[in-house]
Amino acid sequence: MRVRTENGDRDIRAVWFEDGRVVMIDQRRLPHELVFVSFDDYRDVAEAIRNMTTRGAPSIGATAAYAMCLAALKGEDLETAARDIKAARPTANDLFYAVDRMAESLAEGADPVEAADAYAQSMVDRCIAIGEYGAPLIKDGFRVMTHCNAGALATVDVGTALAPIRKAWADGRRFFVYASETRPRLQGMQLTAWELNQEGIDHAIIPDGASGHFIRQGVDMIIVGADRIAANGDFANKIGTFEKAVLAKEFGVPFYVAAPISTFDFDTATGEDIVIENRSEEEVTVVAGNRIAPVGSPALNPAFDMTPARYVTGFITEKGILRPSEIEKVRG
Repeated sequence: MRVRTENGDRDIRAVWFEDGRVVMIDQRRLPHELVFVSFDDYRDVAEAIRNMTTRGAPSIGATAAYAMCLAALKGEDLETAARDIKAARPTANDLFYAVDRMAESLAEGADPVEAADAYAQSMVDRCIAIGEYGAPLIKDGFRVMTHCNAGALATVDVGTALAPIRKAWADGRRFFVYASETRPRLQGMQLTAWELNQEGIDHAIIPDGASGHFIRQGVDMIIVGADRIAANGDFANKIGTFEKAVLAKEFGVPFYVAAPISTFDFDTATGEDIVIENRSEEEVTVVAGNRIAPVGSPALNPAFDMTPARYVTGFITEKGILRPSEIEKVRG
């Protein structure tokens, strides 16, 4: 992605490998500061996944690939490293997919850095293809809604849900994007809006609870990413996605999920089998070090929700746009 910095425009990725270290944008510091952090121990990289220094399923996968690369370069036990890295977060399928792919490549004697770089580049190539397939769905004058951040930050580069938006805008079509704030960590407000600003794409941030209001007023399509897609097309994405899908169905708004094939988990039969991550209640109750909830009131903080396949118009993948009944075609 191309971003504006104090020293001019710069092309960067969300995560990469340089001089023996895994380098990434600290996404917790955006949109106020563009800060890079780096690690030379796979355990620290796993912690960066856990604490959401880096996030978004494909970026998590690429980061995990680089963590495995570090473990191999330092002669660590790869089975232990794989287990530790997979334990960082439970929902995103790309995390497990990337670790397994790297383990296979390393067992076959692949160079660790080349294998991890190739994995990260494959994610970028898939996102470019997602943009190519999805962009024609977006017409001049459309009002498009998205949720959370499924852009370059979440995918190494380009994005999943934002890939068609970026491509359609680059092709000259003009439209408007509603970016819901995405409580409690505000990835939509802080990350998606930051990316749309970098591209000059017309947009506004809306409260999560205002989605129904704007859908009823007139939204032409909704496009979101995914963290895990079950074999039947049920999928997990950032909390708040399910509500938008139900409202889209009610008002006849096309609802698309943009995701690479690595996000499909054919070993998980339905969405009911997807493990939903529950995060710290302090993400909800504490803001800038100040508790905003009444003392003694606990908070429930699921990071994701599950949306049944019947609400999905289509999955935009690097293999094309698939109806839920067609996803068996991409089983690997």
